[in-house]
Order: sequence, then C-alpha cells, then structure tokens
Amino acid sequence: MFRLLSSPTERPPPRSQTDVELAVKTKQDVQEAERTKKRQNLVTRTLWTFIMIGGFMGILLMGHAYLILLVMVCQTIVYREVTALFSLKDMSPETAELAVNEHKDPWSKTLNWYFFAVTNYFLYGESIIYYFKHVVFADGQLLPFATNHRMISFTLYTIGFMGFVLSLKRGYLKQQFGLFCWVHMSLLLIVVSSHFIINNILEGLIWFFVPASLVICNDVFAYIWGITLGRTPLIKLSPKKTVEGFVGAFWSTLIFSVIWGTYFMRFNYMICPVHDLGVSVWSNVQCVPNPVFIAKEWEIWAPLRVFLSQLLGRPVTVIPYLPYQLHLLVFAIFASLVAPFGGFFASGFKRAFDIKDFGHSIPGHGGMTDRMDCQFLMGVFTYVYYSSLIREHNVTVGSILQMIVSGLTVEEQLELMRDLKKYMQGRGITI
Repeated sequence: MFRLLSSPTERPPPRSQTDVELAVKTKQDVQEAERTKKRQNLVTRTLWTFIMIGGFMGILLMGHAYLILLVMVCQTIVYREVTALFSLKDMSPETAELAVNEHKDPWSKTLNWYFFAVTNYFLYGESIIYYFKHVVFADGQLLPFATNHRMISFTLYTIGFMGFVLSLKRGYLKQQFGLFCWVHMSLLLIVVSSHFIINNILEGLIWFFVPASLVICNDVFAYIWGITLGRTPLIKLSPKKTVEGFVGAFWSTLIFSVIWGTYFMRFNYMICPVHDLGVSVWSNVQCVPNPVFIAKEWEIWAPLRVFLSQLLGRPVTVIPYLPYQLHLLVFAIFASLVAPFGGFFASGFKRAFDIKDFGHSIPGHGGMTDRMDCQFLMGVFTYVYYSSLIREHNVTVGSILQMIVSGLTVEEQLELMRDLKKYMQGRGITI
C-alpha cells in the first residue's frame, strides 16, 4: 500500500550483480568483435598489398605493352568510380510537373563513356604517332589515320557534343550541365594524367617505375614514423596524418630514392626508350644511354680539396657522381612534399560526398582511386620535368620520315630517293 503511494521520483532499486556482469560482458564482446574485425582488415590489407606488389613486378618484367595495359585498366576503373559519384538517377526534376513520370536518367551513360573513348583515342594516338613514327609513316594503311589524326579526333568530339545538346531535357538542365562539367573535369584529371604516365613508360621504364616507387615509399614511411612518433596532426582533411610522419617520410624517401634509383639505372631494360612493344626483361635491349646515366666528376673547391687531402692522407681533387642521382633527389622532394596533397585532395573529395572510400575494387584498400590519387600528380610532374630538363631532342629516322611523308609530294619523295641512292652509291654502299 505504502509502496504504491510512494513518490514517482523515487529511485529505482539498484541493479543486481547479474545485470552488471551481463552489461560488462556485452561491452567486452563488442570490443572483442571490433578487435577481431580490425585484425581481419589488417590481414586482408596486408595480403592484397603483397598481391599487388607481386602482380606489379610480374607485369614490369613482362614488358612495356603490359604496363601500358595496366595503366589503361587503372584509369578506366578510376574514371568509373569518380563519375559514378555524380548521377542524375537520384535527383528530382527541377519542375514539379515532371516528378511523376521522369525516373530515367536523361544523361545516357553511353555519352559519358563516349567522351572517355574519344579522349583516349586522341591522346594515345598522339603518343603512338610520336614514339612510333618509323612504323606509322612507313605503313600505307596507317598513314591516313596518322596524317588526319587530330581532325578525326575533333570530329568525334564534336559528334559527342552535339549528342549532349540533343539529350538536354527541360527539368534536368542544371544537373545535365553539372554532369557535363564533371565528366570533363574527370577526363582532365584522370585520362590526361594517365596519358603522361604512359609517355613516361615509353621514354624508359625507369621514369615510370622509380617515381611510382617513391610515392609508395613515402606513404609507407609516413605510416611507420606516424605510428612511432606521431603526435601533432598535420591537416584536418586527413586526421591520421601527423607532422612527425610527414617529416620522417621526407628524409627517409630522400635516402631511399638515391639507393633505389641508382640500382635500377644499371639495367638497359629500365633506361632505354621503347622502340618495340614486344620487348620484355628477357630481351636483349641496347641503346645509347641518356647522359644523366653517365658518371661525371665534380671538381672540389681548392681550400676544401686541401682540407680533405690532409684529412684522408691522400690527394682528393674530384668527387664522382651521377647526374641522375641529383634528379632522384628532386623526384623524392616532390614525392614527399607535393604528391601527398593529391591524397589530401582525394580526402576532401570523399568528405564532400560523405563516403569512406571511392569503391571496393581492392579488398582492404577501398577503390582504385584511393590508391592512385598521388600517383597521377607524380606521373604528370615526372613527364613535365623529364621532357623539359632531361630528354634529348635529337633527329630520328621517324621524325625525318614524318617530314618526308607529310611535307613532300610523291614526285619530291621519288627525287629524294634517287638522290639518296646516288649518295649511298658514292660512298660505296650497294642498295
């Protein structure tokens, strides 16, 4: 009776020991499940890391053609992941009267991939014409495509542009133009960057393999130094990145770059530009090496020369070095200080769309975009740096053949052949 009439604010009876034990056990089970999930993710991530490294090294040994195919597959997956973020399927029409019957995406995926195919046709066609002039301009069937390549590419793009305009539908205009810009941004950041990476492969595998390795090395060392000494957050977009990891990875990558690059520059297979896509590591590749791979000597400043000679007890006048090692330091600096911002950019991208990963194409690693974000930036820098400061601009058989085919008439070509034959015979060479 008194219990029924007691105040409603009366404290409930204390929980029994059994209830407390059950709550503690439940909490422990949840924590154990989380630890088990983390261990499984770590095992999966580690396993697929070794699978990717092993697969990549295998493709590297198989030759340039397989590496080019790998880059094309990667860019296709990244393009699909990025463009999939912007879809009209879940967007409501701009006008209420269209809301009932309009559920179909007015932007056809066909146009999306059409622009992708046309951009690849133009960029890779340019690469083929540039690097394989001696084949393209010597083949009568390929000659029309080579001489009119840019006009064909522009015509194909114009067809896609007209198709986009014809597909515009009232009520979806804002979204359609937004997707149009999105697709072109994706083509610029992904396909054009991949084009430069493929050019690096054609210039010599070392210009592709070593810079890509430096990005991976920097990422690994940033993780190691971060979990070891990391205390200070680096950037809000990536809360797990630390200043200590960033600085430690910088110095580690500098040291690694010189050792790693110096080792691989000893192989002609790595340093020779490609002239035949059928070569592999088992082929006998020969070429005149670029001057950056030839050892030079730096003459020591006179006072320092005297000091070192007295210190070492023998005359020291020069220091041998390889110009490529200096370029390696530049690549390492870029891979450590600039390339990570490609990852920060991708992190901001994911936050903008409230997603954890771009996809699930690589178990334990998320999508292909999550692994390629820094590589695109590094690949573009490598090509620009190489073509501006390292590449030799010599006259080649292919460049002369291109000038003859595109600049001379048939009669002039025949005259050139007669004059060249007469010149060769004058030197005692029988044709």
